[in-house]
Amino acid sequence: MQEFYLIALFLFVLFLLLGTGVWVGLALLGVAFVGMELFTTRPVGDVMITTIWSASSSWTLTALPLFIWMGEILYRTRLSEDMFRGLSPWLGWLPGGLIHTNIVGCTVFAAVSGSSAATLTTVGKMSIPELRKREYPESMVIGTLAGAATLGLMIPPSLTLIVYGVTINESITKLFFAGIVPGMVLAAMFMGYVAVMSLVSSDFNPKPEPPMTFEERIRNSRFLIPVILLITLVIGSMYFGIATATEAAAFGVLGSLTLAGVQGSLSWSSFSESLMGATRTSAMIALILAGAAFLSLSMGFTGLPRALAEFIATLDLSRFELLMVLLVFYIVIGCFLDGISSVVLTMAVVEPMIRQAGIDLIWFGIFIVVVVEMAQITPPIGFNLFVLQGMTHHEMNYIAKAAIPMFLIMVVMVFVLIAFPDLATWLPDKLRPVRSG
Repeated sequence: MQEFYLIALFLFVLFLLLGTGVWVGLALLGVAFVGMELFTTRPVGDVMITTIWSASSSWTLTALPLFIWMGEILYRTRLSEDMFRGLSPWLGWLPGGLIHTNIVGCTVFAAVSGSSAATLTTVGKMSIPELRKREYPESMVIGTLAGAATLGLMIPPSLTLIVYGVTINESITKLFFAGIVPGMVLAAMFMGYVAVMSLVSSDFNPKPEPPMTFEERIRNSRFLIPVILLITLVIGSMYFGIATATEAAAFGVLGSLTLAGVQGSLSWSSFSESLMGATRTSAMIALILAGAAFLSLSMGFTGLPRALAEFIATLDLSRFELLMVLLVFYIVIGCFLDGISSVVLTMAVVEPMIRQAGIDLIWFGIFIVVVVEMAQITPPIGFNLFVLQGMTHHEMNYIAKAAIPMFLIMVVMVFVLIAFPDLATWLPDKLRPVRSG
C-alpha cells in the first residue's frame, strides 16, 4: 500500500509541473527533489549536483550531439531532392508507385539522421509536392510519411537508442545494429500495405510515370551515391570495429560537411544554423537525461523500483503477459510524453522488472522503440502529427486518421518481435569486437 501512495505522489507532482508548462527535464528534477526531501535524510543539493554531473559527463553521451548535428547539416542540403530523383525510377513500377519513395526515402535518411522529426521534414518537403502533382491519394501520402518517418527512431543512428543505452548502461553499437533488421522488416510491412491498398482501393488512380530505359535508371541512380557512401562510412566503421559509436558520429559529421560542401549548400549561415539547431536539441535532451538520472536515484532511495519489481513477481505474469502490460503502458504514456521522455522517465522502474523476467536488454530496447514510435503518431502529443500539420495545413483529426493504418502495422510489428526475437539479437551477436563506448 505504501508503494501505491509513493507512485500517486510522484505522478501527482509530475503532472502538476507538466500541466503548468514546466520543461520536462525540470519537471523530473522537481519530482526527484520532492521525493528526496520527503523520504530521505540525504542533503538534496549535494546529491542532485553530483548526479547531474555524472549523468552529463558520460563519454558515450557525446555521440548524441554529433549525430544530431549530422542530421541538422543534411537537412540543409539537397539530399532529399537527390534521393527522390535516384529512387523514383526504381520504385515507380511497384504496386503503389511513388508512394514507396516516402517509405524508402525515410528509411535511407533515417540511416544518416537518427531523428524522426528531421526524417519527416527532409523527406516530406520534397515528396509531398511531387506526389500531389501526380495525384496520389492525399491520405496515403500523409499516412505513409507519418509512419515511415518513425523509422528514424529505430534505424541507426537512433537518438532514442542512444538515450536508452546510456540510461541502462548498454552498448550503443549493439543497440544500433539490433535496430537494423527490425527497421527493415517494418519498412517492408509499410510497403506491403501500400501495395495491397493500391490494388484494392478505388481512389488510387495516380498519373502514370513516363517510361524510362534501364540506362536512364542507372544514370539517375548516381544521385544516391553520396548518401550510400555516408551510410557506409557511419555504419560500416562500427560494424568492422574501426570506430565506436562516438567516433562514427564524428565521421558522420565530417562526411555530411563534405557532402554539403560538394553540393554547394554549405555556407557560414547554414553551418551556424545547423550548429545552433544541434545545440538546442542536445541541451534539451541532456536536461531530460539529468532530470531522469536524479529521479532514478530518488526512486532508488525510496525502494519503489525494487518494491514494484517484487509486486510484479507476485502476480506470476508470464513473459508475454508482462510485455503486453508494458505495451499498453507505453502506448498510454506516449499519448502525453515524447519518446525520449517516456524512456528516461520509466527506466528506473521498468528495468528491474525486465531483468527479473529474464528479458534481453538489447531486445527490449528495440521493443520499446517500436512502442515509442507509435507515440509519434498518436494524439494529442504525437510530434509527427504536428510536423505534418505545419507542412500540409490539414486538420489534426485528418492527419491522425490517415496515420491509423501505420499505427496498427506497428502493433503487428510488436508481436512479430515477440515471436521472432532473433530479428533484434542476431546482428549484434555477429558484430566484430569493438572498443568500449
